[in-house]
Amino acid sequence: QVQLVESGGGLVQPGGSLRLSCAASGSFSSIDTMGWYRPVPGKQRELVALITSDGNTRYADSVKDRFTISRDNAKNTVALQMNSLKPEDTAVYYCNAFVQTILLRRDNFWGQGTQVTVSS
Repeated sequence: QVQLVESGGGLVQPGGSLRLSCAASGSFSSIDTMGWYRPVPGKQRELVALITSDGNTRYADSVKDRFTISRDNAKNTVALQMNSLKPEDTAVYYCNAFVQTILLRRDNFWGQGTQVTVSS
């Protein structure tokens, strides 16, 4: 019904930068929020950054002032600019979209994930 495809992950040294992208496709009426999540050992996925359809953003405290989330509503894409990366940022990053489907139901959809590794 809805597919999310992430790209942009890779290996980077501490202090480096990466830009992640996520594109949504399929059958839906609109996308409310789009965000990025990463697993935490022993926990469920934690919110890294989120952006609403009208541009409001939210960040995890650990990434504030380092990461910036943005979206292109016309293209149904979301990006995460990751600067000053730290080893603790190493994770698989998953794109999430809260979508209003053509059946007028709101559901969450997930991408397959993209690996970010921060290591010297």
